[in-house]
Amino acid sequence: MTTPHERIAELGLTLPEVVPPVAAYVPAVQSGNYVYVSGQLPIVGGELLAKGKVGEEVTAEQARDLARQCGLNVLAAIDALVGLEYVVKVVKVVGFVASAPGFTGQPTVVNGASELFGQVFGEAGRHARSAVGVAELPLGAPVEVEAIVEVAVA
Repeated sequence: MTTPHERIAELGLTLPEVVPPVAAYVPAVQSGNYVYVSGQLPIVGGELLAKGKVGEEVTAEQARDLARQCGLNVLAAIDALVGLEYVVKVVKVVGFVASAPGFTGQPTVVNGASELFGQVFGEAGRHARSAVGVAELPLGAPVEVEAIVEVAVA
């Protein structure tokens, strides 16, 4: 049986450093057997990978890849707090998509994160989800992803 870290490596991905908060909050907090991960932007090495609205400056395909990076940042926050090996279930994912007028592909964009969680955790990665179009996101990001996971540590 492979570990989440091994699955991430098999996907050709690397777990990034935890993205420092851009305001007054922490990346993730544990309450009981649940970890609540703050909204994660597509930031790598301190740099936002893209800016703009999906359907204008950013294509839906690019945004899907950015959502995948947000998902990796979610995993990094979980790993730093409790360890990915303790994840029992990805419970809920919320994806926010900075959308141009008329853009309605939010679910496809957020699939970038959802599919990553399925690849890393298998059946335990299947989750409830919302994909919401918004006018603006922090720093001008096109996408933001937050999550709630159940863990096997108290």
